Amino acid sequence: MSVSIVTSHGTFSVEVFWRECPRTCRNFLELCKNGYYDGVIFHRLIPDFMCQTGDPFGDGTGGESIYGTTFDDEIVARLSHDSKGTLSMANAGRNTNSSQFFVTFRQCPHLDGKHTVFGRVVDGLAVIDEIQLVKTDKKKRPVKPIKIFATNVTHDPWAGEELPSGAVIPEKPLIKNKNKNKLKAKEQCVLQ
Repeated sequence: MSVSIVTSHGTFSVEVFWRECPRTCRNFLELCKNGYYDGVIFHRLIPDFMCQTGDPFGDGTGGESIYGTTFDDEIVARLSHDSKGTLSMANAGRNTNSSQFFVTFRQCPHLDGKHTVFGRVVDGLAVIDEIQLVKTDKKKRPVKPIKIFATNVTHDPWAGEELPSGAVIPEKPLIKNKNKNKLKAKEQCVLQ
């Protein structure tokens, strides 16, 4: 295990593929360790497809990485959206990763090559199943909020190391400063 994610629907644990996707995993782990995802909602949910989170604004338009606003994809051919519980980066197009990620509810091979697969759920798939049952509105937003309470890093291959050159932990934006860090007001999304 690498991270346990405590949500309003229970806890699930993920393993990250840090050897294959070091920049993506480092970004995710550093954001988790620094509480960036604490209090963030799953802002998009499409049954039999995926649930998306990681935007501190809660609308799909926000989020930053430790590398700045965005960073490049780490597409690895042997890592696929081949099962329920795949952990992958949401984006607004090629090389636009930030803090948003999604978890699949099923195989989604049509996303391969478009989104960086960087982990998988290794415990708590029943929680993912429960999240999938939450009703959504016409914009695919959960009617009842699904919230991340905490992320607990249980294995950090970079423990004790400094951040990579030029990397910084982004401040978690306040809702009143919503327009400050938007990714050109473009929603990061997962292609269906």
